[in-house]
Parts: sequence; C-alpha cells; structure tokens
Amino acid sequence: MSVLTRDEALSRAKLLDVHRYTIELDLTTGDETFESVTVIRFAARANGDTFVEVRPDTLHSVTLDGEPLDPGTLDGGRLALDGLTAGDHELRVHAAMRYSRTGEGMHRFTDPTDGETYVYTQLFMNDVQRVFAAFDQPDLKAVFDVSVKAPDNWTVLTNGIAEHLGEGRWQAAPTPLVSTYLVAVAAGPWHTVRTEHAGLPFGLHCRRSLAPHLDADADELLDITRACYDRYHEKFEEPYPFDSYDQAFVPEFNAGAMENPGLVTFRDDFVYRSAVTDTERQTRAMVIAHEMAHMWFGDLVTLQWWDDIWLNESFAEYMGYQTLTEATRFTDTWTDFGVVRKSWGYDADQRPSTHPVAPENVDDTASALLNFDGISYAKGASALRQLVTWLGEKDFLAGINTHFARHRFANATLADFIDSLAAHTDRDVHAWADAWLRTTGVDTLTPTVSGANGDRTLTVAHHGSRPHRVAVGLYDLDLADEGRHLTLRRRLEVDIPQSAPQPIGKLPALLLLNDGDLTYTKIRFDPESFTTVRSNLSGLPDPLTRAVVWNALRDAVRDGELAPAAYLEAARAHLPQETDLALTQGVLA
Repeated sequence: MSVLTRDEALSRAKLLDVHRYTIELDLTTGDETFESVTVIRFAARANGDTFVEVRPDTLHSVTLDGEPLDPGTLDGGRLALDGLTAGDHELRVHAAMRYSRTGEGMHRFTDPTDGETYVYTQLFMNDVQRVFAAFDQPDLKAVFDVSVKAPDNWTVLTNGIAEHLGEGRWQAAPTPLVSTYLVAVAAGPWHTVRTEHAGLPFGLHCRRSLAPHLDADADELLDITRACYDRYHEKFEEPYPFDSYDQAFVPEFNAGAMENPGLVTFRDDFVYRSAVTDTERQTRAMVIAHEMAHMWFGDLVTLQWWDDIWLNESFAEYMGYQTLTEATRFTDTWTDFGVVRKSWGYDADQRPSTHPVAPENVDDTASALLNFDGISYAKGASALRQLVTWLGEKDFLAGINTHFARHRFANATLADFIDSLAAHTDRDVHAWADAWLRTTGVDTLTPTVSGANGDRTLTVAHHGSRPHRVAVGLYDLDLADEGRHLTLRRRLEVDIPQSAPQPIGKLPALLLLNDGDLTYTKIRFDPESFTTVRSNLSGLPDPLTRAVVWNALRDAVRDGELAPAAYLEAARAHLPQETDLALTQGVLA
C-alpha cells in the first residue's frame, strides 16, 4: 500500500476541485465482501496527471467520462488518471470491497450472544479506500450522496438523516462539504433510543444484546449530550452544522470514539454492563463532550494536512473538559485531566520520540499516525488552557468564532488559527505559538523565598523557554484543627519570566506554583513547602490543588530528585484520606 505524501497532496489539491461523490453500497452480497459503486464528479484546473485511491478485493470496472480504464493498472491502492484535460470530469468505480475484522474500513461483527450482525465504517486517515474510491486527503472536501442496500431487518445510520425507501434500501441526505475520512455508515439491527432537541433528531444506538444497559443510562447520556450542545451554542456563533446527531456504540471499535459528522461512533465498552465508579461516568461524559466539539473544530473547519492534527485533538480535548465542567454535574473534570491525561503528555514529551505540538514537517500519512499521542492530546490541550489564561477567554472565543466564520466547510492551518486569534488582541500570539507549539520538552519552575518575618518575596527560577502565566497559591496551616488542614490565604498571578520578585508577606506553610493547573510545566517546592506537603498533602482543600502536588512529587521521582520510597510514604499517608476518586485512581496507577 502506498502512503500519501504531503507533496503529492499539495500537487493534487492544486490540480483538482472535487464537487460530489455519489456512493452506492450493497451490504447484502455475503459475509466476506460488499459491493461499492462510486461516481466522483470533479474538475481539473489544468491539463495534468493524478490518481485516485481504492483498495478493493476485486476491481470490476472503471470509467472516466464514459471511457473504460484498465482495472489492471491499479497499483498499491492507486489508479492512475493520466492525461486529464482542464475542465469537468466524471469517474465511476465499481468494486467488491472486503469487510474488515480489525476495525479499519467497513468492520463486520457478529454478536455471539444472539447471532445478529453489524457493520460500521472507520475511515480515519486513509481507510476510506477500503470502502469506496476517493481522492483521499482532507483538503479535497466534497458533497457526499450515500445510498445503502442492507438486509430487510437492518437500520442504516449515516452522517445525515437517512430515509428507508423499502426493500432494504436507504438514502441519506447529501452532506455539506466534508473530508473523505469523515464519511460514516453504520448498519445492523440496532437498538435505538431517540429524542429531539433544538429542532434536531438525536439518537443513541447499540447492538440489541446491550439494549437493557443502554436503556438504563439513556437519560444520563442524553442529558449530557443536550447540556454540551447548548453550552457550545452559547460559546460558538456558528450553529451546529449538520442535520442530526446520532451516537452509535459499536462493537470491537479500535479507538475510543470517532467524530464523524452527525454520526459519532464510540466503543461499546461505554455501554456499562455493571456498576461503575462516578469517575468512569465522568470519563464517558468527557468523551461525549470531546467528540461534539469536533463537529466545529475538525468537521466544520478541517485541517489542511495531518501536521495540524493537534488542532483537532487539542481543541476537542480542551473544550471537552472545560464544557463538561461548565455544563454538567461533573464540575471537577480538570482534576482527572491533571492527574491522568497530563502525565500521559509529560511522559511522551520526555522520550526521544517527542515532537512539537504542531510539527512543521509531517511528510506522509504514515508519519502523521505517529503523532496521535499524549503530546497532540494532553500537552496540546494544556497549551490551549494556558493560552486562554494568558489571552483571556473573551478574546480566545472571539478568535475561535472568527476562525469558524472564515473557514466554515473549508480547511485551515495553524497560521490561519493564529491569525484569527490575533485579530482580537494586541498580544503577540504568533510569538506565543512559536514558543509553545514549535518546541519540545517540559519547562521546570522552582521557587525561592527571600526576606524575613512578614516581608518575604518570591522569585521563580525558570528552566525552559516558554512564557507562563501561573497562579501561585499561598497556604497556611489551619490552627483551628491543630494544623491538619491547610487554608488558602490568597492566590497571586505571576508572569514568567518575572520582571521583579513578587511580595508575598509572611512565609506560608505551602507555596504552590501553578495552583489551579493552568499551565504545562514541572514545579518544585521550597524546603518549607516540601515539609508541609509530606505531612499535610491530604489537608489541601481542593482536589485540583492536590493533583498539582501529586504531579510534582511524581515528576521529582522521575527526575531522580525524590526517592521512590518517599513518594510511596506520601501515598501511604495521604491516599486513605483522599475523597476524589479520579485522584486516587490516577495516583495509584
């Protein structure tokens, strides 16, 4: 199989303007293959040569403008289209495609519980070629007109509202302009829970054997979906850009979820079969919020090439946690992010395989796949959280809305995103992006307290190159309960690098850099604060504050500055008093 290079994608995008795909899928032809007929209407801007991707089991026929092409010229999943003339063209490809059993392309699953069969697509990156022929790159958006023939007892779900025409035939409403990898079909005898919200049909779907479990959680799932939908509409001026919102919990899914417009697919482990912790419910809710954010950032406005995958994932990660905190009962989601997701980012960023959040040169699709890691998700989301802290949420959201307006149903780059933000602030967002998104590694902040009595000052040593705006928490022992707990005296806002030492008054029992976890950095403790942490960590009033402390201790162990036995002693002393389950699970892990 050939991988698509960035240079090839650039050349093809200059040559072609793709208008419309008309796709007919027949899912009634057996257990191993299905029939796929694709008609692509496109225009060439000049005379030239190009290719279309398709990976069939059998390539029956190909015609270009009514003239047959030799199927035998298919090589490595590419069919050459040589000698194109400037103007409009129509390509028709008829193939038998093989079902997948490993999650790529059109996955087929037979439920051992009741013998029912389900199929669904996962077309991310370059697997659309396993289902239909396509000019498979994200910046060649088109309208997709999909029809499906399925067994009579099946329901067919697609990106838009699908009409059952009878005799197993389903016709989906044409999509707006979307990228090839976002086309979705899911078919089978689904168990479905439907409702309507804001004038749109909403649906939950799972295999029939899980029906009682989906029904038990349907109210919670729909409440979260509605709350996130409403909150995004308060933040975003651009309304939800598709005609329905279905969430399908599918079997044997090899990812957590996929942001197909109007038809989000989730692994059906999220349909809980037994009692689970509230933290697990929070995780599921965050995934729902994350995928919905993609409807705007990823689906409405799509990356031009895979070097900007962080824009999709970091944005959805940030908005998922933030929106869940604002709109649902899960108000402490940033604690889970801090203790679980950020450690994923820190670890990935300190390996030899680290890369910038926004790498400048991703040469091909194979290289791009390597960037789906803790840097593109957790570090990128942390960078956006720091950007909001530094820029202010009002200007950040104004920039986001400008970005949506400028690039709706089109493609955009990092430079476009930064330009949209820069339109709403006097701050140098371009310099911020260079410092944060084009560099690798983790900064370290270390406090030094000087002075005497009630006239202390704070100086922060900065090992690294990124600017940070951090909150510094000053905590005192609560003498009313014999010093077992700590109370927040005040929080200071400090810009790093500092211009001058920061007055802090009398010496606190604990001085905590990055209180609130608003930036991405390692922190250290001054000697007095470290003594307090070892004896009073569980006495800190806020779980997110405790998460920052636990991360700092973990980082110190990783860097050889704290003995593992000391960390384990802190866990033995303080985890029995921990009240936040996400924090307990994260530290134990």
